[in-house]
Amino acid sequence: MPCLSRLVKCNKCIPNYGQQLRFLSAQASPSANDAGVEDDGMVFYIEFRVLNLRATQQKQVARREFKKPEVMPPRSLKMATDQDWTAVWPGPRSFHPAAVPLPIRQGFTVKGAAPPSKYANAELMKIPNFLHLTPPAIKQQCEAIKKFCTPWPKGLETEEKWKRHFPVDVVSTDYCQALPTIRNPESRRVTITLKLSDLKFDDHAKDKFLRLVGDRYDSETDVLTIVADRCPLRKQNYDYAMYLLTACYHESFITEPWEESKTEADMEYYKYERNKSKNSVETILNWGKADGGEKREASTGYIESLENLVNVGENEYSLNKYKEEVIKMIGLRQ
Repeated sequence: MPCLSRLVKCNKCIPNYGQQLRFLSAQASPSANDAGVEDDGMVFYIEFRVLNLRATQQKQVARREFKKPEVMPPRSLKMATDQDWTAVWPGPRSFHPAAVPLPIRQGFTVKGAAPPSKYANAELMKIPNFLHLTPPAIKQQCEAIKKFCTPWPKGLETEEKWKRHFPVDVVSTDYCQALPTIRNPESRRVTITLKLSDLKFDDHAKDKFLRLVGDRYDSETDVLTIVADRCPLRKQNYDYAMYLLTACYHESFITEPWEESKTEADMEYYKYERNKSKNSVETILNWGKADGGEKREASTGYIESLENLVNVGENEYSLNKYKEEVIKMIGLRQ
């Protein structure tokens, strides 16, 4: 049988090319997809394979019905009134409406209706809550840490007693905030307060100390306040504030060489004991007395009224007070 190489390539030359060569007799009826070629009285029919993009017959799949899951009732509806709340809310967390058996509302409505309820309320989730710091929870935590505490020292039962033994007050602030970091820039600030009367000074040291601290001292309340916030950590600011207090205290007792050359005109305030008026007053009080007799001195009221008149300034009260003390000291009749 001749090879029809001029028309198609048979299976013997190039096998499995997707074309099938079928030999049919002249009496056979070709199909619609066959092509006939005549050679030496014989007809060869070539059958072409039909292109089927769907290799397998797809079966119609039934649509899956979506069943909505059953929503359980909120947990708050099943909570008992005598439950242990510390087990429900043991620590700080965001607000959860299903775990809080309270009709809490938060927010604002334009029409003036009642505020939105706790369900799907973003306002309640924004702010920090203190549901974990209820009185029973605090009492339970105090009982747990009580074994690590020491008894209160004896002799410090009242505020006057511990103020006398611990005159320095250190104040710092902790902040609760909803930020990615727990560090607040304001928490590094440390404030130290104490009364100036709790420190031991002489006249020179007290005057110099007040000039060093400046406006940090309040003369009306006799309280010295030192605020430190330039360091990044609270411990560093506390150490710096205590260093300032210690350095100013010890520096006030140092007398510089130039301070010895100060005269009465260079003094910052009037002092009766170091002024020439003391000699004048004593001379007037002891006028006509013998040298061996007992000498009189100015009364305490006169000294205080005179210093107040010169240092504070002249006003109706200071002038009247000074007049009364002079008359009383000299013994004149009004």
